[in-house]
Amino acid sequence: MAQPEVWMRGPLPGVPALLQPVAHALLQAQEEIHALLQDFPDTLLWQQPAGVASVGFHLRHIAGVLDRLSVYADGQALSDEQLAYLAGEKTPGDVTTAMLLTALDEQITKTIEKLKVTDEATLTAFRGVGRKQLPSTVMGLLFHAAEHTMRHTGQLLVTVKVLKLNH
Repeated sequence: MAQPEVWMRGPLPGVPALLQPVAHALLQAQEEIHALLQDFPDTLLWQQPAGVASVGFHLRHIAGVLDRLSVYADGQALSDEQLAYLAGEKTPGDVTTAMLLTALDEQITKTIEKLKVTDEATLTAFRGVGRKQLPSTVMGLLFHAAEHTMRHTGQLLVTVKVLKLNH
């Protein structure tokens, strides 16, 4: 019997009440992505049907966005390593689906651990984003991490279904 969606399984231990939706969304995306990519052939990772983003890009991008938005939520600037990762998200590499899923899992775990130590009193604190320091808040960045992850999960779902249908 299938479990209910993550958000209907109750609160996650240690995650502040106001950040439960972020954690729930990340774990839901993780479950859906793993189910979707079970037995996914590595040869299709970088295919772009109809010019859409590849499966490999989506997996790298989700992990990268979670990392970058966490850094911004901390009030920090991106490192050279993070900027290099961003620049290479679309570049095919010598990676497998399993490797990309492991990296995604590690980043989701790291992000949820970050949520656990986030003081709810800081959620409305200003945070500048990027070199231009565009205005956001801790809460804005963390919720954007969740919605952006789900947006790419949806795109990934369609891409995988098209690739499997055509191969």
